[in-house]
Amino acid sequence: MENRNSMADELLAFLRTRKKANLIIVAVNILVFIIAAASERITGTQTLMRLGTAYTPYILEGQYYRLVTAMFLHFGLAHLANNMICMLFIGDMVETAVGPVRYLVVCLGGGLLGNLCSMWWELRTGRFAFSEGASGCVFALIGAMLVLMAGARRIGAGSLVRRFALLAVLSVAQGFTQAGTDNAAHIGGLAGGIILMVIMRAAAIAKHRNQRQGRSMK
Repeated sequence: MENRNSMADELLAFLRTRKKANLIIVAVNILVFIIAAASERITGTQTLMRLGTAYTPYILEGQYYRLVTAMFLHFGLAHLANNMICMLFIGDMVETAVGPVRYLVVCLGGGLLGNLCSMWWELRTGRFAFSEGASGCVFALIGAMLVLMAGARRIGAGSLVRRFALLAVLSVAQGFTQAGTDNAAHIGGLAGGIILMVIMRAAAIAKHRNQRQGRSMK
C-alpha cells in the first residue's frame, strides 16, 4: 500500500510541475480516448468515424472539422501512449521556452498542417485511408525545438540540435517501416512546426528591434 501511495504521490508531483497548456492538450487526448473506448463498446466500431477521424472524401464534402478532431483521436492504447509520452516531455520544453499561446500555435497549427499535407498526398496518390492521432502535433513540437535550439547561444546547444534532428529523422524513418503510418502527416507536422516557429521568432526579433530603436530615439 505504501508503494502505491508513493507512486501516486510521485505522479501527482510530476503532473504539477508540467506546463498547463501542454498538460491540458494531453488530458483532452486521454479523455477523448476514454470516451471513444466506452462509446465503441456500446455502439460498435464506427465510433471514431462519428467522432471525427480524418477521411479525405468526407473532408472534401465539407466536413473540414475532421482536420482538427482527428488530432485528438487514436487507434489504440499503444498509439495514444506513444504520442502522449512524447508530447508530455517535448511539449513541456516548447511551452517553457515560448509560453502557452505560442505553444498552442505550434502544436495545433502544426498538427493541422500535417493533416493538410496528408490530405494533399492522398489526393496526389489517389489512395484514401482513415487517419487520426496527435503525431502531427508531436512532430510539429520537434520541429519547433529544432528552431529554438538552433537559435540558442548557450554551450551545448549544437549538440542538442543534432540529437533532436536525429530523433526527427529516426521517427520519420520508422514510419516508413511500419504499415499504416501516415508519414505525410509526420513530415507535414515537422515542417509546420519549423515554419511556424521561424515566423514567430522572426516576429519577436523584429518587435524587440523596433522597441530598442524607439527607446534610442527618445
